[in-house]
Amino acid sequence: MSRISLDYDAFESTPVAEKPFPHVVVPHFIGNDDLKAVVSELPEMKSGGSFPPEALKLTPHVSAMIAELQGPKLKALVAEKFGLDLADAPTMLTVRGRTREKDGRIHRDSEAKLVTILLYLNPRGEDWASRDGCLRLLNGPDDVEDFDVEVTPAEGTLLVFPNGPATWHGHRQFVGTRYAIQLNYMATGRKARYELRRHRLSALLKRLPFSG
Repeated sequence: MSRISLDYDAFESTPVAEKPFPHVVVPHFIGNDDLKAVVSELPEMKSGGSFPPEALKLTPHVSAMIAELQGPKLKALVAEKFGLDLADAPTMLTVRGRTREKDGRIHRDSEAKLVTILLYLNPRGEDWASRDGCLRLLNGPDDVEDFDVEVTPAEGTLLVFPNGPATWHGHRQFVGTRYAIQLNYMATGRKARYELRRHRLSALLKRLPFSG
């Protein structure tokens, strides 16, 4: 198994920002050499939507990154950083490679998701100069221009936030390649169990030849 170096020290040393809701942003969470290897080996994704890693053909570098992200070290650091008990929280991870017209609408994540972690795996280039596709942490549910923080989805940037009633986020419409890993620490109630079952079924179906 290839090894991937994640900058846990940077995560530990980054204070929690409180506006518009508690979150942490860590640029270059993946070292440059590892990032180049991962980006060069990401699977081509011609359709939008979220894909469980089990539904994709992944190289050793990409598999190692996903395994490291789902490991106990990041989970323990997130729990300590935000004062959460995540010891028994299951993990759910998906990969996105393309953004569609309908993506990025203002939303909060499901209450079944205790914490949302986003890792962006795109080059920093002209695609983001317009700020379309840059994730915004919003002050409310009504206006994507009413934001406190804007995260460029590039260069191994990590974003972590516990979900809550005011964790509104979204981005301007963007259509094109936009790779992101989403990792969630899940609750253990009925709704979370349903989402995890749906996630596993999605992985199975997307591996079938007719799934496209």
